[in-house]
Amino acid sequence: MNAVIKDSAAAIPGLAWNKRFATLGPDFFTELQPTPLPSPYWVSRNAALARALGLDEPWFASQESLALFTGNQVAQGTQPLASVYSGHQFGQWAGQLGDGRAILLGELQTAAGPQEIQLKGAGLTPYSRMGDGRAVLRSSIREYLCSEAMHGLGIPTTRALAITGSDARVRREEIETAAVVTRVAPSFIRFGHFEHFSYSDQHEQLKTLADFVIDNFYPDCRDAAQPYAALLQAVSERTATMVAAWQAVGFCHGVMNTDNMSILGLTIDYGPFQFLDAFDPGHICNHSDTQGRYAYNKQPNIAYWNLFCLGQALLPLMDTQEQALAALESYKTVFPQALEARMRAKLGLPDLQPEDKALIEGIFKLLAADKVDYTIFWRRLNGFVPGSDNAPVRDLFLDRPGFDAWALQYSERLTPVDHGLRADLMLKSNPKYVLRNHLGEQAIRAAKLNDFSGVDTLLKLLQTPSEEHPDHEALAGFPPDWASAIEISCSS
Repeated sequence: MNAVIKDSAAAIPGLAWNKRFATLGPDFFTELQPTPLPSPYWVSRNAALARALGLDEPWFASQESLALFTGNQVAQGTQPLASVYSGHQFGQWAGQLGDGRAILLGELQTAAGPQEIQLKGAGLTPYSRMGDGRAVLRSSIREYLCSEAMHGLGIPTTRALAITGSDARVRREEIETAAVVTRVAPSFIRFGHFEHFSYSDQHEQLKTLADFVIDNFYPDCRDAAQPYAALLQAVSERTATMVAAWQAVGFCHGVMNTDNMSILGLTIDYGPFQFLDAFDPGHICNHSDTQGRYAYNKQPNIAYWNLFCLGQALLPLMDTQEQALAALESYKTVFPQALEARMRAKLGLPDLQPEDKALIEGIFKLLAADKVDYTIFWRRLNGFVPGSDNAPVRDLFLDRPGFDAWALQYSERLTPVDHGLRADLMLKSNPKYVLRNHLGEQAIRAAKLNDFSGVDTLLKLLQTPSEEHPDHEALAGFPPDWASAIEISCSS
């Protein structure tokens, strides 16, 4: 199939399309059709998300669905478009950016509420700049799996409904094959959308956008004395809780540009991400990040810097600069509280005690000093027994006396804690499975040989990461030596 057949795909059974973003008007987007791919095929379908959305199961497996989610057909009721935005990239103003390879089909009225459906890799747009508008199989698999992994971990995120592939060739560092990811979120609006209209002095459009976001996603802000300052505060608090969740699980985003920051506080744009193997606070997962701007331990401050940029963009809608600064202050309170709460849960501590901060700081120092595997440590800690030698945990450390001293403090802290409550907290907070780079790489290598079973296996594990899955024990083990040589860059 070599051309889009407009309105040729039947409506998705039982669901209706809406076009809320399109009501903003032509200043906000360019209407265009996806560019078809030849001979598309399924790489993976996310049945769990399909059920949550209320998609008809037989239809979701059909050729009609395959054509729609590749961009080879356009469903009735959709208005495909690419949105314009700007942003700061690696701390520098980059000017106009926009959806260079993503096309928004519209908004489905689903069982999970209104959800925008976006095709990533669906062809050239006016905002592609020097790009080709395509995504490759490698990066598509990484985004598909990681967005679902984050959802499984309870971290706010965009999600992925499907990957379709094609043997069409795409040039990156080498020749690769094309793919399209169907992304799902209540909204894909970014900080960069606001920056675009603010920096170009289009203040009427800026207000239109802010009102749209308030009315549709932050309605409580409308009743505030200064609704736009209230919006900034609400976004700051959502962002704070999201980044706290990243830090607690050892997730590195890798490219926290303002155009990669969701106005809804969702993890968005999975490129050079990584879950930590050995715990290294200064770890840089993005090999394009030569200055280490987006290192793991810098993510909380970068998020605040990005929020400051959003605050600057919203200033034309506020009465004073002080309103924006006051709105940003809540980040400084919400982030440490959210992170501490996450870490207490990982330790199985249901209430806050004065000694908890020292306990948390102490284990982080030990983990960093010995470069202990982050996920395995926390998972093994689930079996910690006060008063025993706790060899499975202790053996992870070179500094045994240091661990023993910490374990004694931890044992004393656990004395009044109900064992069942502690076990439940830790099980939910300390996953057995995360999307380590080498696991993704193994699935990608197999997929390049048309074996997609590894993608589906990882998808199921990552959607329930705290369960044992005894048949896949090896996927929860230490990374192989070659994993440290994997290089992930912005092109990933």
